Amino acid sequence: MITFAIICLWEETNMKLNKIITRGAFAIAAASTLAVMPVTAQAKDWRGWNIHVEDYPVSHGMEAFMEEVTEKTGGEIKGKVFHAGVLGSQPDAIEQLRLGIMDFGVFSLGPMGQAVPATNVVSLPFVFKSVPQMYELMDGEPGAALGEALEEKGIVPLGYYDAGARSFYNSVKPINTPEDVQGMKVRVMNNDLFVGMIESMGGNATPMAFAEVYQSIKTGVVDGAENNPPSYESTSHFEVAKYYSLTQHLIIPECLCMSKKTFDGLTPEQQEIVKTAGKNSTDLQRKLWGEREAASMKIIMDGGVEVNEIADKSAFQEAMVPVYEKYLAANPEMTDLVNLFRNAD
Repeated sequence: MITFAIICLWEETNMKLNKIITRGAFAIAAASTLAVMPVTAQAKDWRGWNIHVEDYPVSHGMEAFMEEVTEKTGGEIKGKVFHAGVLGSQPDAIEQLRLGIMDFGVFSLGPMGQAVPATNVVSLPFVFKSVPQMYELMDGEPGAALGEALEEKGIVPLGYYDAGARSFYNSVKPINTPEDVQGMKVRVMNNDLFVGMIESMGGNATPMAFAEVYQSIKTGVVDGAENNPPSYESTSHFEVAKYYSLTQHLIIPECLCMSKKTFDGLTPEQQEIVKTAGKNSTDLQRKLWGEREAASMKIIMDGGVEVNEIADKSAFQEAMVPVYEKYLAANPEMTDLVNLFRNAD
C-alpha cells in the first residue's frame, strides 16, 4: 500500500486522469486478491487450551509447539497457551475449537467421544497391547482413520500425546489374572465401558469422584482403583494401596489438535510449519512423559509398593469380549475401526 501511495503521488503531478484510472484498477486488483487469499492467523494471536498445570509434560509440549510455530513463521503467527483449564472445561473448549474461537489445544480422547464418537474406540479396555504399540498405531493407519473422523467435525489432529497406561492398584493382593479381580470393589471413572470392564472380571465397579479415592481405600469403602503411575504417586494413593499390577488395561492418548477453521486459513507453507511443529512437540512430550513416569515408579517402589508386571495379557483381553460385544451392538458402524486396532500386531 505504501508503494501504491508513492506511485499515485508521482502520477498526480503528471497525469491526473491516469491516476484516477490506476487507482481504480489497483483497488479492484486488491479487492480480488483479498477475496482469494487465505485469512491467516496473523490478524490475531492464537489461544491454546490446556487442562494440565504449567509444569507438566503436556504443557511443555504445547509451549514448544507454539514457540516453534512463532519462530519458523518469522513471528507472523504468535500465541499463548492457557494452562490449568482457565479457559473452561474440555467439552466447552472442544466446541470453541470447532467454531474457530479457540485455535489449538490438547484434549483427552476419552471425553472427546461426545463430539467425535469414533474416538471412543481408544477407550475400549486392552484395545492397545502396550504403550509402544499405541505410538505405532496412532502414528499409522488407525490414527489416520481417527484423524479423518476428527476433521469431519472441524478438528485437525497434529499429534497424539502420551497420557500413560492405567493399571490396577489395591490394598488386598496382587492382580495377575482376571480371576484376582473377582469380588474386589474397584473405583472407576463414571463410564459404562469402565464399569463393564470390572464386571466382566467379576469385580464390583464403584464410580466415585477422584478426590474421594484416597480416603475410600483407607477406610475400606473400596479395595482399590486404577490409574497411571504419576497419578497413583502424586495423589499418595500408593500409601494406602500397596499392590500395583501393571495391567495397562487403558491407554488413552491425548490429541494435540487445531481448529480446522484456523488451519484452513493458513498458507500452504504455514500449514507445513504447523504440522512439523506438531510432530516435534509430540516427540518431546512422549520423552518427557517417559521421564516423569520413571520418576514416579521409583517413588512408588521406594515407598514399599509391590509391583508386578503382566507379560501375557491374553486372559484379560478374552475377559473383555462381553464389553466389546455390547459396544459394537450399540455402535455397529464402529466395527471396522475397532478391528483395525484390535487386529494390529
